[in-house]
Amino acid sequence: MSRALNNEKIWAVLPAAGVGSRMQADRPKQYLPIGGRFLLDHTLETMLSYPAFEHVVVVLSEQDPYWPQAQFANDPRVIRALGGSERCHSVLNGLNALDGIASNNDWVAVHDIARPCLRHSDLDILFEQLSHDGAILASPTRDTMKRGVLQPDGSVLIQQTVDRDQLWHALTPQVFRLGQLRQALEKSLIDGFEVTDEASAIEYLGGTPRLVAGRADNIKVTRPEDLALAELFINQNKATSK
Repeated sequence: MSRALNNEKIWAVLPAAGVGSRMQADRPKQYLPIGGRFLLDHTLETMLSYPAFEHVVVVLSEQDPYWPQAQFANDPRVIRALGGSERCHSVLNGLNALDGIASNNDWVAVHDIARPCLRHSDLDILFEQLSHDGAILASPTRDTMKRGVLQPDGSVLIQQTVDRDQLWHALTPQVFRLGQLRQALEKSLIDGFEVTDEASAIEYLGGTPRLVAGRADNIKVTRPEDLALAELFINQNKATSK
């Protein structure tokens, strides 16, 4: 573990209140099946089996009818929190659910519930490389990047080719001190700053989180075709960990 930890505790927050409209399914994507289990259960299994985490906060919609059927719904290591209107509100609610049991100096790992292929080896690397302002898993951009301009007819034309050498795809988990992340989210919301991920809120306060290269198979399930790919990666992970 990184020296930045200094024996502070580590908690996990998983926002899971979204509806996943792009999946075109009859239920939120976190409850779609992968290998006979909810997508959500694969993600939770990875987080709960990682020994560094004290507890895992799952942020759910108040009207979520599927959670009682989840594998870890009654696990004592899971804390349930209510979701908000946007992801940033849900994450903030998840942080507030730790009041009274966590310190502001503790670390919180925020992870997308729809990333079920995360490996413990990536968590090890992420915590080993924590900086004062935290760190996020990310993937260097390999493709040629284009900046597009939307046209009146709805088409998009290339404006320019963007230098990809210093461009990264932001992944999760993203790890920050609880107090710092809460302050950053609250300030961003008050100021009307658009929070696209937790790191963007930290950046808004002037922080400089570290980019830590993670595995490319830590995919986020957003479209129907991603389910089969996620199942492939999960099975590969199980095969290599035996």
